[in-house]
Amino acid sequence: MSRRLFVSFILLAALVLAALEIPLGIQNARTADRELESRIERDVVAIATVAEDALQDGTPLPAGLLTLARDYRARTGGRVIIVDRLGLLLLDTDAAKQVGRDFSTRPELKIALAGRIATGTRRSNTLGYRLIYVAAPSASGGRVHGAVRITYPTSAVDDRVRHYWLLLAAVAGLVLAAVGAAGIILARWLSRPLARVGQAAAEAGRGDLSARAPDDAGPPEVRSLARSFNAMVTAIGGLLRAQRDFVADASHELRTPLAALRLRLENLERDVTDEARPGLEGALAEVARLSLLVDDLLSLARADAGQTAPEPFDLAALVRERLDAWAAAAADHGVRLVLAAGPPVVARATPGATTQVVDNLLSNALAVAPPGSVIAVACRAIGNHALLTIDDAGPGLSAADRERAFGRFWRAAAEHGPGSGLGLAIVRRLVEADGGEARLEESPQGGLRAIVSLPLSD
Repeated sequence: MSRRLFVSFILLAALVLAALEIPLGIQNARTADRELESRIERDVVAIATVAEDALQDGTPLPAGLLTLARDYRARTGGRVIIVDRLGLLLLDTDAAKQVGRDFSTRPELKIALAGRIATGTRRSNTLGYRLIYVAAPSASGGRVHGAVRITYPTSAVDDRVRHYWLLLAAVAGLVLAAVGAAGIILARWLSRPLARVGQAAAEAGRGDLSARAPDDAGPPEVRSLARSFNAMVTAIGGLLRAQRDFVADASHELRTPLAALRLRLENLERDVTDEARPGLEGALAEVARLSLLVDDLLSLARADAGQTAPEPFDLAALVRERLDAWAAAAADHGVRLVLAAGPPVVARATPGATTQVVDNLLSNALAVAPPGSVIAVACRAIGNHALLTIDDAGPGLSAADRERAFGRFWRAAAEHGPGSGLGLAIVRRLVEADGGEARLEESPQGGLRAIVSLPLSD
């Protein structure tokens, strides 16, 4: 943003300078041409006045006039030509030996011999540059006795005009430099607070609702935006905390009455008849399922709280420990647990949360693994991540269902049993809270491969 603001300031300043300086430069060039023409015209009239008597009488030009013309040539660089009434050359400060040459065909001298002053510019093919010319008649009593012409190279004027353009360019450069310096300061003053608001918004979007935007810098509009953003994040954080607290409190409070209800139902087993026993067993199963759901809701609320303290630990050792804990349950299902782990894999995560992740994934794998199959567990380091994979030989899921499986309360259509549908949601929430990733893929065994990626410790 600061770059765009800086470019906008520079472009705006450049447009203003162009609108001011280009007409000024053009006007200066025109003024310089007019001033030179006026000065040459005065000089031509003055020389014509001095030469009038000699031209009228047809006598040689006086020595004083010759000296005046040569001095003028040496002083100004202007070429002086004097012709008689027929247009024959009497004096040329550039070619003294060409006296008598016919100049009557020159347009400006033809106009001057007709009694009018001729001014203008033309390019001399002989000299190879532009000339300013002024030709004036030398007349008295209404009769033209001859004409005087002065030609002046425009290089001197062009140099002055070019110098003026360079001066304008230098002024423009200084102004643009000043505008650029001020633009950088102003752009940073405007963009830095907005960048901090954007950074705080990104942190809040990643789940850090403690992020706040500084509201004491920048223009009033940006400060107001920062205050509004902070108020919004505070309100959202309060709502989420209230929601988590409600779920956690409700789950915690439901555990005691559910345990009491299960105990009462179990005490009725001795007194029910054989006909009523299936109903009692169904009620006990539903109570067990409801208890599992309450426990998972409490775990999910704790995971959503995000209060984790990542630390380095050996992921391979933790997985080995959990496999030992689940060995008896696997034996009851007729399933073998096989671990492929090499050297220690030191991950940086929350050990307690990772333990719950491994337990949930092993529980899901055991629930779908057919008897006699193998659940293959691997733990290794790849790049800067610690990778845990768990493969089962169950029925698997389609690609669409593998992504939906991480949704809360989602269960496969063919899935039966006491599950709550929250296990994978808890896994993903705990893993992402530690900066990792959890996903499902198709297993080479035909079932599912659960993949957990955690950051490696430095």
